[in-house]
Amino acid sequence: MSQFNSVKEVISAIRPDPGEDACRQAAHRKWASIAKPLGSLGLLETAVEDIATLTGGADVNISRRSLLLLCADNGVVRQGVAQSDHTVTAIVTRNAAAGRSSVCKMAAVAGCRVVPVDMGVIDLEPVPGLLSRRIANGTADITQGPAMTRQQAEQAVLTGVELVREQKEQGINLLAAGEMGIGNTTTSAAIVSVLLGRSPQEMTGRGAGLSDEGLRRKVWAVETALAVNRPNPDDPLDILAKVGGFDLAGMCGIFLGGALYRIPVVMDGLISTVSALCAVRLCPEVRKALIASHASAEPAGRLVLDALGKTPFITAGMRLGEGTGAVAAIPLLDMVLSLYRDGTTFDGCGIPAYTPKGG
Repeated sequence: MSQFNSVKEVISAIRPDPGEDACRQAAHRKWASIAKPLGSLGLLETAVEDIATLTGGADVNISRRSLLLLCADNGVVRQGVAQSDHTVTAIVTRNAAAGRSSVCKMAAVAGCRVVPVDMGVIDLEPVPGLLSRRIANGTADITQGPAMTRQQAEQAVLTGVELVREQKEQGINLLAAGEMGIGNTTTSAAIVSVLLGRSPQEMTGRGAGLSDEGLRRKVWAVETALAVNRPNPDDPLDILAKVGGFDLAGMCGIFLGGALYRIPVVMDGLISTVSALCAVRLCPEVRKALIASHASAEPAGRLVLDALGKTPFITAGMRLGEGTGAVAAIPLLDMVLSLYRDGTTFDGCGIPAYTPKGG
């Protein structure tokens, strides 16, 4: 049960820490002491400074990490917008609970625990290794009306916040956000069309590999959903309720929770970043908790990252989902932190410290 009664209460509890600037400066000085050209690890250095700022100290520790894998079905699949039907969601969810899905294999290499969460997979029975946080038995078809009620959207967001609190209590200090739900690139395209004020044709991609005809159906579905539901572009909860999904709303809550409980959250691809954009539109402070892993191959992938003001570490044309891009970025953070913590300093090797050009 969430300790918050509303999303508004969560937003009110997220506040900047007056010591943030001092933490960033301390991490920056630590980098400047290491015997290498200033800023030469680029985005990876900035990420360490961002984590120090969020967590409140230059001694950055991300040794205990989890991927929260939110799983849910989407009623819009009935419109033929995906290569598979909804039964695949349950199959992959069960595989994740058993440690057999794609992200489980990659996460093992990254030293990351996978926590699958059932947010609303159709007719899925409880299985070992799966957290049940079901909002309903899948969402409704967004081409016919709202995906869910506003109350359900708020419940899903609060569930995401609560999942972060639970992970914090278990000592987790880095989170990744992933999802599994056939049809959720369609719901993501609908949401981002509203948030960025772009046409469905621009924002809708082929997902897991649609044909030209499949893509046309998908664009039609997004156009129809927006016309039928008329989501309010100034109200992210309204957008999530009308054209979103339980997985997207739950991930929105994860990003809010990351800012609230000061745990950095690595975003995955389009679906994850669209959820993050919803969270940032609800509360701009959330941006401080976000780490961009990779640039999705979906058409809107780069545009959403630009809207978040984030640049990804990896550009590899990935589009697998499940949080695979997020866990792929974690070893990069581990490697750069090994240098941050234990790298040879200028004082230790007798090289004069670098100064900024012209300094």
